[in-house]
Amino acid sequence: MVFSSIVFLFYFLPLFIAVFLLSGFSKNVLLIASLVFYGWGEPVFLPLVLAMIAINFLLGKAIERGLDKGDALYWVSLGVVVNLLPLAVFKYGTFLLGILGGLLGPLAAKFGLSPSIFVLKPLPLPLGISFYTFHSLSYLVDVYRRDVRAERSIRDLAVYVSMFPQLIAGPIIRYKTIAGELHKPLITVDRFATGISYFVIGLAQKVLIANTVAASADAIFALPPEQLSAPIAWLGIICYTLQIYFDFGGYSNMAIGLGFMIGFSYPLNFNYPYVSRSMTEFWHRWHISLSSWFRDYLYIPLGGNRVSPWRTYVNLWTVFLLCGLWHGASWNFVLWGAAHGGFLVLERCGFGRVISRVHPFLGHFYVMLAVMATWVLFRAETLESAGHYFSALIGLGGEMANVPPMHRFLGLDVIAALAAGAIGCGPYGNKLLSWLGSALRVGELQVGRLGGLAVLFGLVVLSLAGGAYNPFIYFRF
Repeated sequence: MVFSSIVFLFYFLPLFIAVFLLSGFSKNVLLIASLVFYGWGEPVFLPLVLAMIAINFLLGKAIERGLDKGDALYWVSLGVVVNLLPLAVFKYGTFLLGILGGLLGPLAAKFGLSPSIFVLKPLPLPLGISFYTFHSLSYLVDVYRRDVRAERSIRDLAVYVSMFPQLIAGPIIRYKTIAGELHKPLITVDRFATGISYFVIGLAQKVLIANTVAASADAIFALPPEQLSAPIAWLGIICYTLQIYFDFGGYSNMAIGLGFMIGFSYPLNFNYPYVSRSMTEFWHRWHISLSSWFRDYLYIPLGGNRVSPWRTYVNLWTVFLLCGLWHGASWNFVLWGAAHGGFLVLERCGFGRVISRVHPFLGHFYVMLAVMATWVLFRAETLESAGHYFSALIGLGGEMANVPPMHRFLGLDVIAALAAGAIGCGPYGNKLLSWLGSALRVGELQVGRLGGLAVLFGLVVLSLAGGAYNPFIYFRF
C-alpha cells in the first residue's frame, strides 16, 4: 500500500483517522494500523520487523545497564551487528557473493569447484528495511551516548520503529527527535490542518509531477542504444531529475503531513536542493535526514574534519561510498556515491572557494550538470547501459533513422508537468498558496489556500481514477 493509491486515500487513511480520533489518540490503534499498513504489501516480512523491534528493545535496556556496569560498548557493538545482518543478507548478499566469486572464482576452479557456488539467487528485499534499520541503529547509539534513556515500553518502541507515515520511505526519524511526542503526542486543530496541507502538496508533487514525467523517463531509459539520440537522452534525464526529486520530496512531505495529523513533528527532508550553487550546499538540502544521519553516526565518529586534511577527505569519500550503497546493491550506486564524494572533496580542496566567487548562475549550472550526470548512474540498470546513455548525451547515440519521434515522450501532460516541476523546484509554489491564503480569506479562514489545496487534491483524484502511471521507486531501499 502506498500513499498515492486509491486504497490508502479513500479506505485506509479515513478509517484510521476516524478510529484514532474516536479512541482518544490511542497508540495501540496507531501501532495496529502501522502493522496492517506494512503487512498489506509485505506480510511475509512482518515477523522480521516485529523480531527486530523486540531485539532492539532488549538491546537498548542492556546498553543502558552497561553504561553503569562498563560493558555498554559490547552491547552497542552487538546491536550494530544484529541490525546490519538482515540488511547485509537481503540487500547485499547477492552483490557481495558476486564480488567474492570474481575474486575467488579462478582459485575455486583450480580445485575443481563450480563457479556456481558463488551465485546466489536474488532474495526478495523487505520493504523499508534500510529505513527501519537506520531508525533502530540511531536509537541504540543514542542510548549509548546518553542522549536518551532506553525506552521502557516495548509498545512505544514498536510505534517509533513501525509508524506507517515513515516506515517504508522515510524521513529517517531519530528516536530522540520524537521521544517526547511519542509519550505525549501533540494534536491540535492547527497542527492537523498543517498536516493536511503538507500531505496534499506532497501528494500533488508525487502524482501530478513525478508520476507524469516518470512515464517518459522510464520509456526513454528503456530504449536500446541505437534508438537513443542526444535530444531524447537529455529529455529523459531532465524528466528523471524532476521525477526523483518530486517523488522523494513528495513522499517526505506526505509523511510530514501525516505526522502532524497524529501528533508528531518530523523534520524537513528536502529544502529545494535544485537551487544549490555548490554540491556541498546540495547535500545540506537533499535527503537531509539521511545526510545528517551519516554525518552524526559515521562521519564524525571517523574523525570528521577534526583530523588531518587527507584523513578528512578519506572520511568524506568513504561516507559517500556507503551512502551510495545504502541506496542499492550495485556498482552503479557505488559509483554514484563515489562521484558525489569526489565533488565534495574537490570543493573542500579549494574548488568551493572558486565556485563561491563566480556568478551564481555558473554555480547553479555546475551543480545541475553534476547532479544530472550522476542521476544517469543512479537510474541506469547497469554500468553498460549508463555508458550508452552518457554516449547519447554527448551526441554519440543512435542514428536518426532509428530514433523514435520526440512527441512520443513529450505530450502536453509532460510539458505541463515539466513546467510545474521547474516552478516547484523553488519556493514559488508555497509562496503562491500563501498569497492566495492572504488575498482570499473570510475572517481567519484562508479560503484561497483551502481552494488551492482542494483543486490539487481534485486533480490527483482524477489522475488516479483514470489509471495514471503510479510507480513506487522505494522497492530497492
